[in-house]
Amino acid sequence: MGTNNSSGCSNCILSVVGTGPGSLDYLIPAARKELEQAEIIIGYKTYLDLISEIIEDKEVVYSSMMQEVDRVKQAFTLAEQGKHVALVSGGDPGIYAMAGLVFEIGATRTIQTEIRVKAGIAALNSCAERLGAPLMHDFATVSLSDLLTPWELIEKRIQAAVEADFVLVIYNPKSKKRDWQLARALELVASKRKQSTPVGMVRGATRANEEVIITTLKHFEPDCVDMQSTVIVGNSTTFIWQDKMITPRGYSDKYQFD
Repeated sequence: MGTNNSSGCSNCILSVVGTGPGSLDYLIPAARKELEQAEIIIGYKTYLDLISEIIEDKEVVYSSMMQEVDRVKQAFTLAEQGKHVALVSGGDPGIYAMAGLVFEIGATRTIQTEIRVKAGIAALNSCAERLGAPLMHDFATVSLSDLLTPWELIEKRIQAAVEADFVLVIYNPKSKKRDWQLARALELVASKRKQSTPVGMVRGATRANEEVIITTLKHFEPDCVDMQSTVIVGNSTTFIWQDKMITPRGYSDKYQFD
């Protein structure tokens, strides 16, 4: 059991590569290099299409949504044939993505494959860039997907983050089957925060369909959100200036600005 190649197949390599928010301008050099070195690329078709010009000379294996376990098993099977396989993950593979599952399944495999993780720019980074500077102080990240996590636990985590006055970053806010969770999450936030609290939404950051909305808790419409969106709710000090969302770090309490 293990996740290195100290024994077993010396050429078995499985790289979990984060491709960032979508635009190739946001694909970091280390991730690009790993894709270029790999022999086989495997991943969800939407993410592979975004990097098609980089992988056009590779053997590409397309996978469907909701097939994560099968995708990882297939990636291991290919790597165990002595191949360098790159498993593509949107955003950063270590944040609500594929890296953890790869290690979990890797620990159950007989053949020891070298697992490499190559970071990508996460959704919260690219969305914060579009919104201004909403994450300048402590923040909590919560996924509203209850496929693997009970909704009761998700609510408990939201309540704890709101009580502690964290900026709240909301991943997976909505899908075709989950259309009420975001409204409930914002209801929990509103129980402790003012209606004037800034809320930002970014859909498809860096992609052709990008949309950015900055408004307040009172005026935010959950219907504008889909699975390509990330929502950021400010803390008690976050404010809007020149159509940007800013969370102060606390400098004004210690320094004179003029």
